Amino acid sequence: MAGSERDPATITRCGAVAIVGKPNVGKSTLLNALVGEPIAIVSAKPQATRQPVIGIRSDADSQILFHDEPGLLDPQYLMHRAMLEAAVESVVAADAVLYLVPLGAPVTPLVDMEPRFADLDLPIATVFTKADTRSGTPGAGVAPAFVVSARNGAGLESVITWCKAQVPIGPFRHDVDDFSTQPTRFFVTEFVREAAFEILSDELPYAVAAEVDEFREGSKPLYIRVTLFVERDSQKKMVVGSGGQTIRRLGSRARSRIEALLGEKVFLDLWVKTLPKWRTKASVLHRFGLPLITEKRP
Repeated sequence: MAGSERDPATITRCGAVAIVGKPNVGKSTLLNALVGEPIAIVSAKPQATRQPVIGIRSDADSQILFHDEPGLLDPQYLMHRAMLEAAVESVVAADAVLYLVPLGAPVTPLVDMEPRFADLDLPIATVFTKADTRSGTPGAGVAPAFVVSARNGAGLESVITWCKAQVPIGPFRHDVDDFSTQPTRFFVTEFVREAAFEILSDELPYAVAAEVDEFREGSKPLYIRVTLFVERDSQKKMVVGSGGQTIRRLGSRARSRIEALLGEKVFLDLWVKTLPKWRTKASVLHRFGLPLITEKRP
């Protein structure tokens, strides 16, 4: 990521670009590539992103806040509804939209996935992803369109150039060395959840939430205590594992990601608690950072 000194006379642009699409189309991988920092969790399992992850790209003449949105899906329960609401709120507040579709897949109109986008008056570019593993060409009538591979960087410069042209003229809002507007605690919980998606099997990672209980500034190594919440006692036993083996693996995986981000040694203290049916409780979802929405009535 850039961060070079700027000529005060340079005309600068600054704004937000939302990255949207169905689950597992490469939104988080693209965010990491555009920002130049692996801040968004990446998983082969869909729906790993629960709330927008904001990454900042600062170049000499522009500062773009890329918002990696939860996947657009048909909500099956309250947490899905909250995830979709978070995505919609973020998109509506953006200056432009990157709509991601895997290369070779049919392009579903964005409004068909979310009717509230019918009145969206924003520039939208279709980005065909995974060009390193898939073949195909943009269909007729899809413009502007870009074909990219976030893994090898192909096509990214064209996407960045388009995004720069869409955000408004104005001063930078953040320091050029900042990589996100979100606090360190947010990324700690995200990396713990990422470890859960990597290590735990089947549906279990979807029942895991994480919350930072203690963050000791100035301690050497930096002490961070995190509680993992699951919905059933049987899930708690699986997360802990025999003799604590699984929770230690989770901690080791997450700690390495946190240390790489912070650039210092970390003592990561993980605990597991049962919070029954937390994915269906609006107040708990709000506590974990999702929008507060009303329960769906029968």
